[in-house]
Amino acid sequence: MNKPAIHLADADVATGQARWEREFAAGARGAKAPRNRSGIEIKPLYTPRDWSGAAYGADLGFPGEYPYTRGIYPTMYRGRSWSQRQLIGLGVPEDYNSRVKEMLALGASALSLIPCNSVFRGYDADEVPVELLGTCGTVINHVGDMARALDGVPISDLSTAMNDPSPFTLLAFELAVAKRRGVPWQRIAGTSNQSDCISHFVANHMFFRIALQGARRIAVDHIAFCHEHLPGWNPLSIVGQHMQQAGATPAEAMAFTLASAVQYAEDCIARGMDPDRFLPRFTFFFDISVSLFEEVAKFRAGRRIWARLCRERLGARDPRSWRFKFHGQTSGVDLTRQQPLNNIARVTTQAMAGIFGGLQSLHTDSYDEVFSTPTTEAARIAVATQNILREEAHLTDVIDPLGGSYYVESLTDAMEQKIVSIMALVDQAGGMYLAVEQGLVQKMIGESALAFQKRVDAGEEVVVGVNKYAIEEDASAYPSLDYPARAGMEAHVQQLREYKAARPAAAVDKALGELARAAQSKDANVFAQVVASAEAGATHGEICGTLRRELSFGHPLAVV
Repeated sequence: MNKPAIHLADADVATGQARWEREFAAGARGAKAPRNRSGIEIKPLYTPRDWSGAAYGADLGFPGEYPYTRGIYPTMYRGRSWSQRQLIGLGVPEDYNSRVKEMLALGASALSLIPCNSVFRGYDADEVPVELLGTCGTVINHVGDMARALDGVPISDLSTAMNDPSPFTLLAFELAVAKRRGVPWQRIAGTSNQSDCISHFVANHMFFRIALQGARRIAVDHIAFCHEHLPGWNPLSIVGQHMQQAGATPAEAMAFTLASAVQYAEDCIARGMDPDRFLPRFTFFFDISVSLFEEVAKFRAGRRIWARLCRERLGARDPRSWRFKFHGQTSGVDLTRQQPLNNIARVTTQAMAGIFGGLQSLHTDSYDEVFSTPTTEAARIAVATQNILREEAHLTDVIDPLGGSYYVESLTDAMEQKIVSIMALVDQAGGMYLAVEQGLVQKMIGESALAFQKRVDAGEEVVVGVNKYAIEEDASAYPSLDYPARAGMEAHVQQLREYKAARPAAAVDKALGELARAAQSKDANVFAQVVASAEAGATHGEICGTLRRELSFGHPLAVV
């Protein structure tokens, strides 16, 4: 970036800076300049020579106005706070229901459903060992399970996020529940929170149920269905979290996420969809590391890049299409089993980075997630952390409070350049799908993960309580959530078997047959048949199994 010219009136500043630089060099004695996680060198001091504000209108503007660097809404948190969305998942549907009501009473304003790993892998509870069930999320296999999970929860008034990879059975079950309750689908709001099959292929292999090309087709079908029937639902959440937790730097995570979003958008345009119809419902989901200023710059730069991409590359004309709406989750990768109460400070720092970065929705991890699904006490602290930052620390009083900082603006510009350069590599490979099929993205993430770990091992990256300030401590002194009672889980599996035996088998067989034919057809909407199958009584495992047979099993690429 060209440094702005120093005007005559700034001569004293230039003289003072030169004097300070000599004194700093003498005092620092050749100390190595730090670099952030994205590899950007951090100077000890930033001045008007690094960012003058001369390009304020072009690079910053005002909140709610292009290029949205300072936020996507004119009022930001002065008009409406971020959604407090706690990710919840444990045990059987009744366990989830109890925890949801507890979190709502504590101030959570939206809910997310984390299913059991058996669900993420595409199987029913009666297809896996019972001791594996419900330890990491809730076992949801059919519409009856979803009805019990959401019993007494006002789904017409709350935003719900379904952590629901392709083929999106959890949303199908929720829609079936809504129909049973007489709730119009137009009242259902929320997000298909794991709809980004590219991120699963790259970095979250457990979630990858169906071969990449099949998942790609279902993703576009899902977007088309939701825009026709669910105007309040965000059918696509492009996920940077998986890739950053796998080892991508913050700049790489943003670049790969934006490149994925461009790929999905171009797929929708190729299907004949209007970008000004589908882009306003695109959302993003990011990891927030403890590198506070780097994360703030990442989000500000990403917002600016996305606005430019939507307007200039994707041809969107409606300013609502240019908005970069994102959910942030504090990074579990930064949390440690050693001295776990320190994780409260880490989560608070991460949350501040997301708030200063202008997020629309926030999940704060519990300090004990390194041991188990959060305990009730730890989950309360996580929710209270957001309340304290908003109500007591007054972080919502000023929009983009770090805007205009010489350091933050210079770092935002540097992050933008870094992100754009990484996206150019993806474009050279032919787009995000081809880049991941070739292993380019996975290789870059692996190299970054290894480089970071080497810095930790060498003590160049300090992890308090791990490679510095370590103490002897008994981790068993901290409570963790017990595994679900085996008897209760066995009863749930038996309940599933009874459900399968009692439902109308002919209707289920017919629905699954129609689902298979939709997958074979070039014109039918696969997700529409997923919804029909759920309403007919088909289970999650049956729906996933049918599509695996038709569209092939997912085998993510291993890169060495």
